[in-house]
Amino acid sequence: MLKNELAKVHKLHRKATYNRLSPNSTPMILIKTAADLNQYLTGKQLTGKTIGLVPTMGALHKGHLGLIEYSNKKTNITVASIFVNPTQFNDPNDYARYPVTLENDLFLLEKAGCDIVFLPSVTEMYPNGLNSSHTYDLGYLENILEGKYRPGHFQGVCRVVDTLLRIVQPNQLFLGQKDYQQCMVIKKLIQLLDLPTRLEIIPTIREESGLAMSSRNMRLSDQDKISAAAIYQSMVFIREHLTQGLAKNWIIEATALLTHAGFEKIDYVSIADADNLTEIVTWDGKTSVVVLVAAFIGGVRLIDNLRIA
Repeated sequence: MLKNELAKVHKLHRKATYNRLSPNSTPMILIKTAADLNQYLTGKQLTGKTIGLVPTMGALHKGHLGLIEYSNKKTNITVASIFVNPTQFNDPNDYARYPVTLENDLFLLEKAGCDIVFLPSVTEMYPNGLNSSHTYDLGYLENILEGKYRPGHFQGVCRVVDTLLRIVQPNQLFLGQKDYQQCMVIKKLIQLLDLPTRLEIIPTIREESGLAMSSRNMRLSDQDKISAAAIYQSMVFIREHLTQGLAKNWIIEATALLTHAGFEKIDYVSIADADNLTEIVTWDGKTSVVVLVAAFIGGVRLIDNLRIA
């Protein structure tokens, strides 16, 4: 088991090491400053090592660990960041309520075989303060779906991911499909920055009920977790019934399923082009589409999506 205390502090890089569960494996390294992380990884890249990055906000679950597993398979060194990014929260109360489970997170990462954990402070990530006049040209992606209900959210996401990419300079970036729109935004960001990093989008990992694994699930009661599975059921309903023609008919049916299950507020149920997220009004029966849902249950806002054709 991991201990609360850092096992060892390296004088040059000011990094902590945790002993693996296996005595023959390399200890996991914890680094808190951008300069130390960049210096350490640059040295590794000069020897031909490839780097994989898994950005997280902590409160880890099997979905995050699946990303670590993918990175371990495809790169030589896996870096996971744990940073609750204040610039992507529209509601300060939501930021304050975000679950912090650092000790358990470090244990899970160590057990999963993560090589390096980057654990920066807010001032480390934003040395010039949280306010910034710089904006990223995300086009219409910034103002639809999540962007419509969380204005400024994706600018905050881009700020933190931009910083992480510049520090780590990863060969591959691993993200979960559950945040479908965010994946498309970060793909756009990588293009804007003209970076060589390759984005890998990993399928959503779900509970047996179909509920997508999410850190926000920790805030749900046992009953709400059961009821929340209706999000997946509503998307499966659309997948099983969608036919060529008007899409709104199936959106109405799916919305009714959510309301009946106890969701108190539904921001959107949308059927969109899977490649660019433009709304599908009339489906031609050929275009690849994705269903996207955002809804509240037990006061917790959940999002999910399902590619269906």
